[in-house]
Amino acid sequence: MAGVIRNQKIKKEVESARKAGKTYRELTAKFGIPKSTLSYWFGDKLGHPYDRKQQLEHLMRIRPLAHIAIRKRIENRAEALQSKLAKEIAKYPVKDKGALKLFLAALYWAEGAKNDRVSGAIFVNTDPKLCQLYITLLRKCYNIDESKFRIRLHLHYYHKIKQTRKFWSELLQVPESQFGKIYIKSRSKTKKFRKNFVGICFIRYADSDIRREFLEISRQFSNTMLQNMSS
Repeated sequence: MAGVIRNQKIKKEVESARKAGKTYRELTAKFGIPKSTLSYWFGDKLGHPYDRKQQLEHLMRIRPLAHIAIRKRIENRAEALQSKLAKEIAKYPVKDKGALKLFLAALYWAEGAKNDRVSGAIFVNTDPKLCQLYITLLRKCYNIDESKFRIRLHLHYYHKIKQTRKFWSELLQVPESQFGKIYIKSRSKTKKFRKNFVGICFIRYADSDIRREFLEISRQFSNTMLQNMSS
């Protein structure tokens, strides 16, 4: 009985404080009673601790600030990563021909045509920077006959053919006379495409021996690495 009387007394004190304008946070701090209990006791009569309208207004205020804070954290992490890796990459043997040839072979292994029936070496990608890196490394590592390059583009309905072909020609330093017929992909006009997409580029170099060398370098290097890591 004493416990019931005590509870009733506390409830009256809390109710009086609530009517006097105390917030649920203040009531919890003063009486040590959880908000869920206070809501159960007085919610229907004195209002729940979480007002939906106030919540929505609060969210509208804080969400833009939260997005800004998140973007800032992402930018700070990206800057820190760039700074860290810039120092690390500066120590890489980027002028060593063997290291460059190994990287070139790995690029081709990932993005090049590997079937024995393929004639020549065919590298395919949508990333202009990656295509430029591939052809630059190819010229750096081998005695290239420029006349053996052939470029083929797969574009979409919205591409301006002349401008796109000129873009790839200048980027790869291959004359437009060595570009094949452009293939226009039949895709829905309602489909969304990523920004700055300039089509799919096929870089063919008419030398199957180079393709075989790329794949053999990749095979031997991968076997050596796997053996070393498992021993």
